[in-house]
Amino acid sequence: MNARILAATTGRVLRQLRHDRRTVALLVLVPALLLTLVYYMYADQPTPPGQPSMFDRVALVMLGVFPFVIMFLVTSIAMLRERTSGTLERLLTTPLGRLDLLFGYGIAFGLAAAGQAAIASAVAYWVFGLTTAGSSALVILIAVVNAVLGVALGLFCSAFARTEFQAVQFMPVVVIPQLLLCGLFVARDEMAGWLQAVSDALPLSYAVEALQEVGAHAEPTATMWRDLGVVAGAVVLALALAAATLRRRSG
Repeated sequence: MNARILAATTGRVLRQLRHDRRTVALLVLVPALLLTLVYYMYADQPTPPGQPSMFDRVALVMLGVFPFVIMFLVTSIAMLRERTSGTLERLLTTPLGRLDLLFGYGIAFGLAAAGQAAIASAVAYWVFGLTTAGSSALVILIAVVNAVLGVALGLFCSAFARTEFQAVQFMPVVVIPQLLLCGLFVARDEMAGWLQAVSDALPLSYAVEALQEVGAHAEPTATMWRDLGVVAGAVVLALALAAATLRRRSG
C-alpha cells in the first residue's frame, strides 16, 4: 500500500459519505432509534436482585450488533455501485492498488463507525441509563472494531453480487447466522456441540463475548483482549480476501 494514495482514497470515500444524506442518516440515527425501541421493549421487565436489567444485557450487545449489520449493508452496496458505475474500473487504471482501495474504504467507514458508536453509546448511557461494570470507552472501541468487521465482510461479499438486490441477499447468509449463534439468544455453551463449533468460527461471537466481559468486569480482562484480537484478525483476513476477489465490473 502507498500511504499517500491510501489517504487520498479515504478522503474521497468520506466526501462521498458526507454528500449522501440518506446514508449519513442511516449511520447516525438508526442505531439510536433501534436502541430506543429496545429500551421500551424491556422498560417494564422485572429485574432480579443483584442482576443486571434485561435492557442492560440486551442493549450492550446491540451496541456491537447494530453497527456490524448496518455497515455490512451500506458497504456492500457502496462498493457494488463503484463497479456498476464504472468508477472502480477507472480507478484501477491509476496507480491505486486494490489494498489501497479496500483499506481506504475500511478506514473511512471505520471513522464513520466511530461517530456512529459514540452517538449510540451516548444515547444508551446518558438517555436510557445503560449500566456496565466496565468503561464505556471499551464498549465504543469494540463497537467500532465490530463495525469495521461489517465493512470488511461487506466489501468481500460485494465481489459476488451483480446487483444491489443480490448484495442485500447476502445478509441472510453472512449476517443472520452470526446473530443466531453469537450467544445473544442462547448461551454458546448450552448449544449442541456442532453449533458450538460453528459459533467458535464466527467473529461476531467473539465481539459479543468481549462486550459481555465489559458488562461484567470493571477492568479489561484477558478474554476481552483476546476476543478483540480475534475480531481484528477477522477484519484483516476479510479485507485480504476482498482484495483477492475484487472485480472491476459487476458483469
